[in-house]
Amino acid sequence: MKFSEMKYERPDLEALKNQQTALTERLQSAADYETARQVFLEEQELEKHINTQATLASIRHSIDTRDGFYDEESKFWNAATPELQAVSQEWTLALLASPFRADFAREYGELMFTNAELELKAFSPEIVPELQQENDLTQEYEKLLASAQVPFEGGVYTLSQMTPFKSDPDDERRLAAWKAEGQWYKDHQDRMDSIYDQLVHLRDTMGKKLGYEGYTTLGYYRMGRNCYTKEDVEQFRAAVVKYLVPVADSIYREQAKRLGKEYPMSFADNALEFRSGNPRPQGSAEDILAQGKKFYDELSPETSEFFRVMLDGELLDVLSTEGKAGGGYCTSLPDYEVPFIFANFNGTQGDVEVVTHEAGHAFAEYLNRKRVPLSSRWPSMEACEVHSMSMEFFAWPWAEGFFGEDTRKFYYSHLSGALTFIPYGTMVDHFQHIVYEQPDLTPAQRHGVWKELMGTYMPWMRLDGEIPFYSEGEHWQLKHHIYSSPFYYIDYCLAQTVSLEFWAMIQKNLPDAWQHYMAYTSQGGSATFTDLLKNAGLKSPFEESCLREVCQAAREWLANFDLTGIA
Repeated sequence: MKFSEMKYERPDLEALKNQQTALTERLQSAADYETARQVFLEEQELEKHINTQATLASIRHSIDTRDGFYDEESKFWNAATPELQAVSQEWTLALLASPFRADFAREYGELMFTNAELELKAFSPEIVPELQQENDLTQEYEKLLASAQVPFEGGVYTLSQMTPFKSDPDDERRLAAWKAEGQWYKDHQDRMDSIYDQLVHLRDTMGKKLGYEGYTTLGYYRMGRNCYTKEDVEQFRAAVVKYLVPVADSIYREQAKRLGKEYPMSFADNALEFRSGNPRPQGSAEDILAQGKKFYDELSPETSEFFRVMLDGELLDVLSTEGKAGGGYCTSLPDYEVPFIFANFNGTQGDVEVVTHEAGHAFAEYLNRKRVPLSSRWPSMEACEVHSMSMEFFAWPWAEGFFGEDTRKFYYSHLSGALTFIPYGTMVDHFQHIVYEQPDLTPAQRHGVWKELMGTYMPWMRLDGEIPFYSEGEHWQLKHHIYSSPFYYIDYCLAQTVSLEFWAMIQKNLPDAWQHYMAYTSQGGSATFTDLLKNAGLKSPFEESCLREVCQAAREWLANFDLTGIA
């Protein structure tokens, strides 16, 4: 079925609650495992249907945030989801207390119960009002960014449409683009400050209502962290500073030499990797998707089948249009057993990374689409990001079809970008830990924290006030995850580290690397992040040797890569 044919209908909220309650009562009164199992499977079908309807509304709202109907439906789900979560908690309690728990664990795995216990720690009906407010505030933030109209060179552009100008080879034009975009953020900063301040205090209140010191512990539970701790993350951050920041710093020093610029460079100059311009995909959006099809057809039978389903079902919405929410994501529609990819093509290297990164998520979902329980289709977030970031590197042998004469630029840019991203992403995580440990910081103090952290994690960025917003240590506010998904961003850094393991394996033996990838991905969410890695013969990023070794391999590759003839 095509996406446009999938029917959305707002459900009767009270009827859903009653259905869930009835299922809970039936589970509690089940006389034997077979009866309990049948009730469990019925509850799974209800959960699938609720998720599908909520996701359809969310996707269609993000495709056009001006659409009044889906704007109202998003508001409905913002309020309804916490109420459903309260009823769902009773089901979870009944499942955990079931006399047939051992039978369920034998058939569906003990992790289902481990994660259920985390969910209980992350929710109470007492925090439903705060959850509803949180949903409304994050939606307000997303709509604010989606509404952006940036005047530039006589035209008006969305934030996504400004991206190509921000890496233009012409120094004056590129700087002007950064200033224009930065000014839009500066003009709307008071609203962004207010939204975030409310979110921080709401989350702090939720944490304290649930008996925690504030939000941090609750945030870890909400992220489903089931195999590592805050202390593990702190050790990883220290390893990033020790091993990766020096590598990233050397990359930017070489870039400054290529551009004929003084180090450290401005945001605008750091955005230009080569004097002749950054790598850009060749052809139209249709050409990129066609090359994506060729890549997946030739990579494996499983990926070929998957991408054909995506194209035939119109399950990719990738063009940047007015009113469309920013960014990109992959989600799933469990009633139809298909994923969906949302993106904003803008003529940059990122367009190809959408077809590989988001499709990496989508392939993992497609591969595990029939898993029971529903929660075991996706692993925890950092494990999911391994699917996507690693798939980007598996596309390297097909890069020429995407980039043509810019292929060598792409190889260098992609690897160096993966390395320089991790310090930034780690800084996002460190920033959030400080913010939630000190929820009463003023907006100005939060900006000061970010600016100070930049000196540790991103010393290659010059902060001199030349570009509004960016050069004043305020650009954390453009990162959606900081507003909508606190503590998510370290997941990208952990996953990027694992993806660099895959990159190193691909350089030696692509088929062998693909076998490891399939061994990892085919597990779905049946194990914890660290166990998924172990089962697939991969190192954990929490092992210091992991980051040290991938940094060494990448540094050697970059040093020996031939950039002859590329200015």
